[in-house]
Amino acid sequence: MSTQIKSIWASRFITAAIVQGALATVLTLYIVLGQIFFLKPEPSRVIAFGSAGQWFTVGYLTYLIVGVIGVAVTAIFYYYIEGVHGKKYTGFSNLLAWIHLVLMNVGVVGATWMMMIGGYLGGAAMLPPEVGGLGWNPGQVHVNVFYGIPLGYPLWITIFIVLLSIGVLAGGLGYIISWRRKD
Repeated sequence: MSTQIKSIWASRFITAAIVQGALATVLTLYIVLGQIFFLKPEPSRVIAFGSAGQWFTVGYLTYLIVGVIGVAVTAIFYYYIEGVHGKKYTGFSNLLAWIHLVLMNVGVVGATWMMMIGGYLGGAAMLPPEVGGLGWNPGQVHVNVFYGIPLGYPLWITIFIVLLSIGVLAGGLGYIISWRRKD
């Protein structure tokens, strides 16, 4: 007799957390190796300078917390419903779980990676030319970097945060539906 408790959705979220962790590792290696070999100005200068570069730090830390740890912790909720209570995600609640998985992961990567890119580019542009920056003021960075892509970084970051939020809300609704289901 097996005492293994199965949870399909917990497994899917753990898999997603492993993928997010792998992406975080590759991203970290890129930053660290870039610091030494090819990113000019160096990320450490951008971070130390602050200002627009703080968005780089905020994006990176938020990605680790929500993208890696948050996705892994979410698996515990699914395990609790499926493994502990023996409730299955079927029909509409299963659809909501899919929406949760996809939108949460797409939203967190989109929002945080755009924060990091915009923060690095903005912070780098504000550094003095002697260290590889452009010497721009906050107004120049705001116009040329943050709105230098179609529709601008702030709008895209907002869109991805909304997608992330819709995913989390869908997951919460699916959780409640499955928990209250009379099996």
